[in-house]
Amino acid sequence: MGEAFVLACGLVLVIEGLMPFVSPARWRQVFEQVLRLSDGQIRFVGLCSVAIGLVVVLLAGD
Repeated sequence: MGEAFVLACGLVLVIEGLMPFVSPARWRQVFEQVLRLSDGQIRFVGLCSVAIGLVVVLLAGD
């Protein structure tokens, strides 16, 4: 369980780092757009991300 968690965290870091590495200018534009969103909109995006992540984990666990 602990090894899988560390591997998952490493994979998240790799995926999160791809956009700023490949296209820093576009990443900056996206980040500026996110800063203009309201707290409710950001929470909704976060909730959707959590829900999709849980579904993926549950499906992959079978």
